[in-house]
Amino acid sequence: MPPHLERQVAAALRRAAFPPGAALIVAASGGPDSTALLRALHRLAPDFRLRLHIAHLNHDFRGAEADHDAAFVQQLADRLGLPASIDRQDPIAYQHQRRLSSFEQAAREMRYAFLAAVAQSARAPAIALGHTADDQAETVLMHLLRGAGPQGLRGMSELTPWPWPQPPPQLFRPLLTATKADTAAYCQSLNQPYRQDSGNYMWRFTRNKIRHDLIPNLTRNYNPQIRQALTRLSRAAAADCDYLQTQLNRHWPTIAQETPHQITLAIDALTSLHPALQRQALRRAAAALTATAPDPLRLRESHIESMLDLLNRPQGGRAINLPRGIIARRQNNTLRLTNPAAAPPSHPQLNGDHPIPLPPNPAETIETHANGWRITIQTIPPISHESPYPTERAAPDHPQPPYTAQLDRNALSNNAILRTRRPGDRFQPNGMTGTKKLQDYFTDAKIPRQQRDHIPLLATPRGIAWIAGHRTAQWATPRKNHPTLQITLTPTPTHNPIPGT
Repeated sequence: MPPHLERQVAAALRRAAFPPGAALIVAASGGPDSTALLRALHRLAPDFRLRLHIAHLNHDFRGAEADHDAAFVQQLADRLGLPASIDRQDPIAYQHQRRLSSFEQAAREMRYAFLAAVAQSARAPAIALGHTADDQAETVLMHLLRGAGPQGLRGMSELTPWPWPQPPPQLFRPLLTATKADTAAYCQSLNQPYRQDSGNYMWRFTRNKIRHDLIPNLTRNYNPQIRQALTRLSRAAAADCDYLQTQLNRHWPTIAQETPHQITLAIDALTSLHPALQRQALRRAAAALTATAPDPLRLRESHIESMLDLLNRPQGGRAINLPRGIIARRQNNTLRLTNPAAAPPSHPQLNGDHPIPLPPNPAETIETHANGWRITIQTIPPISHESPYPTERAAPDHPQPPYTAQLDRNALSNNAILRTRRPGDRFQPNGMTGTKKLQDYFTDAKIPRQQRDHIPLLATPRGIAWIAGHRTAQWATPRKNHPTLQITLTPTPTHNPIPGT
């Protein structure tokens, strides 16, 4: 009779039904949970005709200890005769590169990106992870503290679709019914040593505080079976969410219209559903707009409540900002969720510098072309009063051409050019006394990175006079009784968006 833990893993493998001969990536840290999982899978692999491949990422922030963990995993792979992919990466550098506020999130993203690359190389349909029932209880409690709804309370599932970009290996967690005591006992029964990660005791990590402080407190003072209670809660929440998703599938075609960067929800159809289905629909719409993001969308219940408030208030024009740059806006009888970062540039890419001729006399209108843009410049009557913020009016979430701006003719030289951004560019937005880096302006204005190299800039020797579709410079705004130019940029009909952007 195989040990109890092996029977649990075997039952999970039968439910997963991986095809015979498939590769299975085993994420191995060297700790008791992943080591127990690796040994159990190694003993069961011949029966299920699986090819195992070990993956270990050295997070390179624990010094020699992390190096010893990597050496331990390599030695174990050699002893078992299994291939191993072992790499070293810096989570702090990754955190800075991705501009993430949480070190935990950065380390997690980096680890899963590594596992995905190994799975892709091995053509593996799944990655086996050593999460246990204890991890499940901690996850549910962590989500509860953050104000999660049923979707967060379901915790982790035994077999989960990959939440990151394609290709999509599945996440396989066969130890969710086993405890950490079970994995340690299994290793001892095999005389299998394992490593202890000091990172599991670092107090700065939220999960460690829950593991070593909150759960022991709840166990001593409130419920000795708190871990079991939390895992039961996760199973109940998972069943409820699965049922709601099944019901939502029936209504989704009549509720939603989808494009790669926008989902439009019909408010009348949506509000006719049960409130539980409304919440599921809002969550699904937001998640669909980030399906190719490097990490899954984390919506809080407060975000759902804000969107529900938009549904129930008849006035239009209001908008809320959601994680990952998504904007939810009520327009007439629809709720539109837009992800500007997913939208391809809708205008041509300028290459090089394009001189912009200015009208020599007030009666003349000049029209010229540059890389698929038609540029119209005309003199209009001077303004009769000073305005501190004269600028074009553009859609606040995702402006579209044609773009029009009014500029002070006296402030522009005859050497004006149309171009895109360059390293070191600075800009003085109207209403400001000083300049700022153009990169900082783009960031503050929440202009997606994918769009920034495509935005036309009207530049003179004095600086950038106009960011098309967004803002004019303070020094270039019209002045009282000064000649004023109106400039319009329109994509030519022959323009097609640049493929792959």
